[in-house]
Amino acid sequence: MNSSATLLLFGATGDLSKRMLFPSLYALHEDELIAADVRIVGTARSELDDQEFRDMAASALELYLPEDRQSKDMISSFLKRLSYQQLDASSTEGFSDLANKIGDISGGLAIFLSTAPSLFEATIAGLKSAGLTGENVRIGLEKPLGNDLQSSNAINNAVAEAFPEDRIFRIDHYLGKETVQNLMALRFANMMFEPLWNSNGIDHIEITVSETVGLEGRHGFYEKTGALRDMVQNHILQLVGLIAMEPPANLDATSVRDEKVKVLRSLRPVIAENVVRGQYGDGAVKGEAVSSYQENLGESSETETFVALKVFVDNWRWQGVPFYVRTGKRLAERRSEIVVQFKSVPHNIFAGGGTKLNANRLVIRLQPEEYVRLQVMAKEPGLDRDGIVLREVPLDLSLTQAFSKTRKRIAYERLLIDLIEGDPTLFVRRDEVEAQWHWIDAIRDVWEKNDIGVKSYGSGSWGPSAAIALTERDGVSWND
Repeated sequence: MNSSATLLLFGATGDLSKRMLFPSLYALHEDELIAADVRIVGTARSELDDQEFRDMAASALELYLPEDRQSKDMISSFLKRLSYQQLDASSTEGFSDLANKIGDISGGLAIFLSTAPSLFEATIAGLKSAGLTGENVRIGLEKPLGNDLQSSNAINNAVAEAFPEDRIFRIDHYLGKETVQNLMALRFANMMFEPLWNSNGIDHIEITVSETVGLEGRHGFYEKTGALRDMVQNHILQLVGLIAMEPPANLDATSVRDEKVKVLRSLRPVIAENVVRGQYGDGAVKGEAVSSYQENLGESSETETFVALKVFVDNWRWQGVPFYVRTGKRLAERRSEIVVQFKSVPHNIFAGGGTKLNANRLVIRLQPEEYVRLQVMAKEPGLDRDGIVLREVPLDLSLTQAFSKTRKRIAYERLLIDLIEGDPTLFVRRDEVEAQWHWIDAIRDVWEKNDIGVKSYGSGSWGPSAAIALTERDGVSWND
């Protein structure tokens, strides 16, 4: 697929554009990773002219770019790429003006659609009416893509009326993170792990995606969505897919996504006893008192801000290995990590000295730090007069230190350049989305049929006590 000469940003005055898209596009510009003639056209409801849009982008770069990247000359040259067209996406009337602003698209057009899901169908209709859906046009869709399988299918059907699947790029920004990419390298470029990467070598796997923030102005969205649909349906299930997938034939988009879909379709339906829902109450985070979800919301609610699940992948490789996953707001710390707990050695030859052996554990931290840490048993220095003493020690690969001379990339940098160049590998295919929603909808059915309500937990904790019990009844503790 050919590279696009124009990038069209919907929702170009929003928070995502200011915090992520402008800094990412600037970095690609600064490093000359996009062609000098690539134009960036922004559109939103705000009444701005080209210069006002550039001024807004400049303010965003001043706020969100590190100081060592703030080059006035480079920022000035980047801003020359930008132009703007006001548009009410709910009506097709303004799309002809947008098409005129974009001009010639024979060089290819990439569209980044970051709008409310309620506007997706109208936006697609408007693009189609203005001739902005031709063979050299591709579209990137920012989540959320629906609230269940039915609404997701409605959005996907609307998009499919204008774009074939190979020109639809569904975005999950987790897939652009450097450490998520390293998970592929760790598994498939190192022979030492593959013989153990199955039910014979692994006892269980934990996935934690925790946040310290609360609603942060997303009241309307979050109340209708909740933690299960906001985080588990996309980010966490994508991580499960990457951890559990079989080795793909190669790294092309079809091979990688085929293997992830197989995992998603192998997920065992979750039973009631393996589901924990929670909602944060009053408490303290980082030493500051914070209010409950319901006080933040301003009304009573049964929406979950925390979910913990015990998940199984029913296939040959993973039969019987539990995947414990959890995500929540107002937790003790911000953390995204994968913990692979290997099984213990079959016989402890050091038991005579009273030494207990801890099983090896692989910790893959995605944020805020990025590292891969393998916990191993090693001998303590000494003369061993009273027997050999062993201690658990980490073998660390700090991505920050190991690649200190390499610039750290924002996930959206990779995703935006892949959208511009037409590489779909890190984007989510429709059958992946459908498999995810099918499994998530079944969980919601389980908690509605079994009346699984939300359990309150103190802000600044690690969630409700039931989440601890979920693992401890199996003799497992979360990696806290």
